[in-house]
Amino acid sequence: MNVVIAAGGTGGHVFPALSLADVLVRDHGAHVRFIGSPEGQEATHIPAAGYRFDAVKAAPFVREVSMRAAKAPVIAVRSVFACAPLVRGADVAVGTGGYVSVAPMLAARRAHVPIVLHEPNAIPGLANRLLARSATTVAIAFDDTRSRIPGGARIETIGYPVRRTILDVPAHRAALAEEARSLLGLEPERRTVMVTGGSQGALHMDQVVAAAMTSFAERGDLQLLIVTGPGRESELAGAAERGGVARVVVVPFLDRMELGYAAADLVVARSGATTISELAVCGLPSILVPYPHATADHQTLNARHFERGGGAIVVPNAEIASVPALVESLLSDPDRLTAMRTAMLGMARVDAAERIAEGVIALARR
Repeated sequence: MNVVIAAGGTGGHVFPALSLADVLVRDHGAHVRFIGSPEGQEATHIPAAGYRFDAVKAAPFVREVSMRAAKAPVIAVRSVFACAPLVRGADVAVGTGGYVSVAPMLAARRAHVPIVLHEPNAIPGLANRLLARSATTVAIAFDDTRSRIPGGARIETIGYPVRRTILDVPAHRAALAEEARSLLGLEPERRTVMVTGGSQGALHMDQVVAAAMTSFAERGDLQLLIVTGPGRESELAGAAERGGVARVVVVPFLDRMELGYAAADLVVARSGATTISELAVCGLPSILVPYPHATADHQTLNARHFERGGGAIVVPNAEIASVPALVESLLSDPDRLTAMRTAMLGMARVDAAERIAEGVIALARR
């Protein structure tokens, strides 16, 4: 069974693709190869996971009058032809969204290879909207997305394929939290608030929380774990010195996010698809601050889904200064934190990768 997966750009496209690939190989003995761009996160993460990776130049959609916009169609056509030999012989082609997936999926259509798409966000991206009419199946993470998918493909609400290391957090929380304390210098007697902007970081959010350390200064029971994004930790390092009694640990990137999740009592985060799906699986009460410039404001719709379910509180980016007070309020209300934790676990979809894999294999056997 040969499966080609096109994934790239952000972690929100790459990580679910890797989770799906793992299940296809482990449970179904499939042969999986990836196509992505040479510049995106896929060029690092996919080879590191042990999968064959073919880099094909791709151009993002450009909505402006410029030389860059004029070149985009030429690059797209060349990319389709470059992908043609890579998809030849595949039983199924899978696209996880983003402009990187367009050329491989168009090449798959030309080769009459059946297509499965995964849409991780509440509002589908332009790439998946363009490709949906060529797909046999579109797997979505949110029911609300269904009405926004054009064409006649079969649509299934399946969720977001979360990495196995994250899925295992609830069962191994105590051991992972102990490891986190050892590796990150966290103190076991303190409550931990984790601040993260996802794979790209969120410097503005980090700065607001760090600047508010004076309001936490007298709390000897509190520590902040701030995951800043690569190259940004120096801008926030001063917060550790100004923290007073409270403790601040600043790291540029956390390769093993399961450690941070296991140690956290409360999380302040953006609401990209990867982050919120992982928070749900780990049962973490959350304050979600949607990135205000996300396409079609999809992060707000992502976040509102979990707020409606009772597991998260949404704070618009314009009101981000209110986050520290909200942190204080939640830490002072253990019953509410417990209810939010239960609600998050109730909304988690832990079998998304297995369900997509089953659909891929069934389609390949037709």
